[in-house]
Amino acid sequence: MTETRDICKKINNVKEETNKALMLRFLEFINTATRQLADEVISTAAVFYVPGRPEPMRGPAGYLEIINMMRSGFPDIRWKIEDIVAENEKVAVRFTMQGTHKAPFFGVPPSEKSIHVQAMNFYRILNGQIVEEYGQPDLLGVLQQIGAFPSN
Repeated sequence: MTETRDICKKINNVKEETNKALMLRFLEFINTATRQLADEVISTAAVFYVPGRPEPMRGPAGYLEIINMMRSGFPDIRWKIEDIVAENEKVAVRFTMQGTHKAPFFGVPPSEKSIHVQAMNFYRILNGQIVEEYGQPDLLGVLQQIGAFPSN
């Protein structure tokens, strides 16, 4: 019984390390917005729940739309992974986003201000691709940092 449990634990550890490696490829994708990487790391059946949108985004094209929305206001935006926690097919990632507000974003004219905010996203991975994401970017922090709302 112990041997079977040890084998299962090793299999889960390999899966978790593989999923963490996939998230590093995903980071490369979101920092480059490359369609080829999108197709590699995101399932065509993927669903992305985005704050403020009544319907989820879907597939690689949907995720590219999310990235391009951010790049439209912050053309130099970069994401950095701060923490990754993986368990079975689920992965939690804490990102830092940095960029310069150079074009309108959510109706706010360009301010040339820099942003530095966090996001906490939860993913489900199957067959080596992302199939689901619940994203929680700090949009209030973004809007405060570009001057849309007063900050304390």
